[in-house]
Amino acid sequence: MSLVKKLAGDTAVYGLSSILGKVLNYLLVPLYTAVFAEGEYGIISELYAYTAFVMIILLYRMETAYFRFGSEKEKRKDTYDTALSSILISTLLFSLAFFLLAGPFSEWIKLREEHQPLLYLLIGIWAMDVLSEIPYARLRMEGRAWRFASIKLANIGVNIGLNLFFLLLCPAVISSDDPGWLYGMIEPWYNPDYGIGYVFVANLIASGTAFLLLSPLVRDFSFGIDQLLWKKMLLYSSPLIIAGLAGITNEMLDRVLLKHLLPYSLEENERQLGIYAACYKLAIFMTLFTQAFRYAAEPFFFQNAKNTKAPELYAAIGKYFVIVGLFAFLVITLYLDVFSLLLRREGYREGLEVVPILLFANLFLGLYYNLSVWYKLTDKTLMATWIGLGGAAITIVLNIWWIPVFGFMGSAWATFICYGLMATASYFIGKNHYRLPYEWKALAGYSFIALLLYFVHGHWVASQMSGWTYEGIRMGMIIAFIGLLLLLERGKLRELLAIK
Repeated sequence: MSLVKKLAGDTAVYGLSSILGKVLNYLLVPLYTAVFAEGEYGIISELYAYTAFVMIILLYRMETAYFRFGSEKEKRKDTYDTALSSILISTLLFSLAFFLLAGPFSEWIKLREEHQPLLYLLIGIWAMDVLSEIPYARLRMEGRAWRFASIKLANIGVNIGLNLFFLLLCPAVISSDDPGWLYGMIEPWYNPDYGIGYVFVANLIASGTAFLLLSPLVRDFSFGIDQLLWKKMLLYSSPLIIAGLAGITNEMLDRVLLKHLLPYSLEENERQLGIYAACYKLAIFMTLFTQAFRYAAEPFFFQNAKNTKAPELYAAIGKYFVIVGLFAFLVITLYLDVFSLLLRREGYREGLEVVPILLFANLFLGLYYNLSVWYKLTDKTLMATWIGLGGAAITIVLNIWWIPVFGFMGSAWATFICYGLMATASYFIGKNHYRLPYEWKALAGYSFIALLLYFVHGHWVASQMSGWTYEGIRMGMIIAFIGLLLLLERGKLRELLAIK
């Protein structure tokens, strides 16, 4: 089978779990924005932002080290046992420590007293999710994409179902004028005032379900750490831990800082955070496409590193990633009025102007993932640390500088600049270590056309046209972009698909 077809197939399957699954999960956004006020949604977003940092720390990139040292079948079992044993020990120790320190932590982040018990639910979520990551990585390593996807979808399905149960069904039953048998089952334990707590209860149960489904992969491992192998894995992954923390800083720090740096009351700052976080969700489709690509590409790059056409292959893959990303950018921005209907309360739509900026920012992030192949294949992972730290420094400085002045628009532009500079730095540094023949002129041309269509739509079509004329023009813009791509790329794509 063509290597590109295999990557595309794996991306599609991983996309089933990450894109389709999270699109389904994304349906919770209309639910949350209908049920919770902006400030309450801001609290949810803030706690999940902290979760992202904790996950990086607890996992310490052992899944990437597993890919690196377990790619040879004869070493895979020892690598898996060592990685999972290490994660098990560190997760138990961290969970115990955080349980004891949850009170001081809640005071430090200015979490209101009624929300402090949520931290104990988060401990369980963190433990279940981290312990699941190495079994997930094993499924990816063994090419069991459908098994991976089915468990991910089960996790998401349980989470969505429980959210609907806790936030829609239970309140409807409790407030009903005609209580039935469901009332007798729900009333003794359901507390309408628990509010956003049920979001975290649903997440905990869903994470536990996924861990149980992965248990066959947990049961067949032998507890024990090969110390020599473990040291090599830590040496390899240590720079990536810092790079991962830097990446999460770039992705999530804005949702932490907004609450503390906006020049309003605590309640208003939480409301602004909720608006920004909800509008950020409208860029989710670019983010999910990037994630699906990364799931499939990471093991693909390692497994095909010795292919004589690898540089051309990787460069072409990066090119078509950007092309698909530009198409997604156009669809979302030209139909932003439609996508915005997912934000049920009008107040959430105050931040829609950040969406195009964040879409292009996440396109830069996906390009960075492709460009970063050089330091992974040449074991120069320390460079990832420096690039990531540089991006984190930009994120921190610009957010601290711009949030008090420009509000959440400052955070959006900080994200755009950060990812753009990281992709640029990775390319220029990587040229000296693992040169990839990217078609930059073509990519610049396609990007210019996509941005031109976006600006023409925003500054002329949307303001001057209406009704069927408007609908026809914006649909025509997308069709014209697709036609241009097919005209110019069909032959090159056929050649790429022939590489084996």
